[in-house]
Amino acid sequence: MNPARYRILGRTRQTVFEVGFGGCAIGGDGGGWSYGPTDDQESLRAIEKALSMGCTFFDTADVYGFGWSEHLLGQVLRQRRSAVLIATKAGYDFYHGAGAANFDPAHLRFALEQSLRRLDTPYVDVYQLHNPPATVISDPRTAEALDGFRRQGKIHWLGVSARKVADALAAVRTGWYDTVQVKYNLLAQEAAQELFPLAAAREVGIIVREPLANGWLAGKHGPRSRFAATDFRSSWNGELVASLAMEVDRLRTQLPPGVSMVQQALRFVLAAKAVSVVIPGCKTDSQVAENLG
Repeated sequence: MNPARYRILGRTRQTVFEVGFGGCAIGGDGGGWSYGPTDDQESLRAIEKALSMGCTFFDTADVYGFGWSEHLLGQVLRQRRSAVLIATKAGYDFYHGAGAANFDPAHLRFALEQSLRRLDTPYVDVYQLHNPPATVISDPRTAEALDGFRRQGKIHWLGVSARKVADALAAVRTGWYDTVQVKYNLLAQEAAQELFPLAAAREVGIIVREPLANGWLAGKHGPRSRFAATDFRSSWNGELVASLAMEVDRLRTQLPPGVSMVQQALRFVLAAKAVSVVIPGCKTDSQVAENLG
C-alpha cells in the first residue's frame, strides 16, 4: 500500500484510495442515466478489478440504470463490505413515472430502503442528495430527514451531489453536509476558485465527478463520434461535439511522454489538495486498470 495515494474524506475522517469507482457507466441502458449498453459480466469484472487494485470508494445512484448499478455493486461489495465505502444518491423518483425530481422526506426514506436492498447492505456510508436545488439544500427539513436516517444507523454521513458549483457552495455553507460532489476537470475548472478553499477550511470532503468530461478526456472521441440512442451523449449537438474534440486535440499536444490522456486528466484533478477522491466512470476492467494506474 502506497500511503501517498490515500486521502482523508473530509470530516468523516475516513481514509480512501484517491481514485474511486464511478458507477454510472455500469447501469446499462434499461432506464435512467446511461452511457449506453453494457455487459453485466464485464461490469462485475470491473468492480473486482477495482478492489484488487486497492479501490476503497464506490459511488453510484439509484437512478443509474434504474437501480441496476446498485444491484451489480451489491453483488460484489457485500463480500467486502467493511473494507469499502459506498456512496449513493437519491432525488429522482423513477419509481412513479419518468424520474421527476423529488426530495420530499417520505420519498428519500423510501428510496433509501430500496437502495439498501439492492446494495445488500444494512447501511450506506455516504447518502447524497442528487442534483438538488439550492432551496432543498438549505431547507432544515431535508437535513432533519437525512439526520434521522443517520440516527437509525442506515447512513453514516450526509452529502450533496451538486449540479452547479453554486449549489455545492450553498451545501458547504449550511454546515450540515459532510461531503460535496462536483464536476471538475481540465475543461471545467470553476470549482477550484471558491469551492475548494471553502470546503477545505470547513473540512467538507470533495468528491470529484466527470474528471474525464464524460469520456472526452479519455482521448477516444472525435468530431464525428456517434453514441447509442440510450447514451445521454447522443443528445449533444454537433457544435458542442466539435468544440470538445478541438479542445481535446489541443490538450493532447501537451501530454508528457508516456502519459495517456486519461492519466493526465486524473493527475490534474488530484493535484488539487482539497480533493478527497475522484470517481471516473468505469465500464470494463481495462478502464479500471488505466484509471487506478
